[in-house]
Amino acid sequence: MLDFFKRNLNEFKTFAMRGNVVDMAVGIIIGAAFGKIVDSMVKDIIMPPLGWLMGKVDFSNMYWTLPVGDKVDYPSLEAAQAAGAVTINYGIFINTLISFVLVAFAVFLLIKCINKLRADKKEECEVTTKTCPRCFSTIDIKATKCPCCTADI
Repeated sequence: MLDFFKRNLNEFKTFAMRGNVVDMAVGIIIGAAFGKIVDSMVKDIIMPPLGWLMGKVDFSNMYWTLPVGDKVDYPSLEAAQAAGAVTINYGIFINTLISFVLVAFAVFLLIKCINKLRADKKEECEVTTKTCPRCFSTIDIKATKCPCCTADI
């Protein structure tokens, strides 16, 4: 039984220390921090001027109260939730949707840059030489005659 746990623990260590798993963990941690930055940017920088331009609307305080018994109007979302009212918080959803679009756009730009770097790297690695089948010297890929042994290629 102890041997079983040791063997599986060693397998797990090998798996966990592979480069891809560690890279993925770092990506998840950075992604979570990036998500918080974007969330703050949407809530604190983008939405206040947008709400102001739309007639001093506070998106985070936009909601519908579902009718349960007597209809009561609440001055804010916090007051409605404190009273136990059932609410549909569409303003918070709008904030979250804008955050998602910004994160998705940032990821798109990141992937686009990575793909461009990979394409540049592939161009650098293109084969420009070949080996002569007679004398095995290295010659240009476009050559039709070997400069060393004059063999037709």
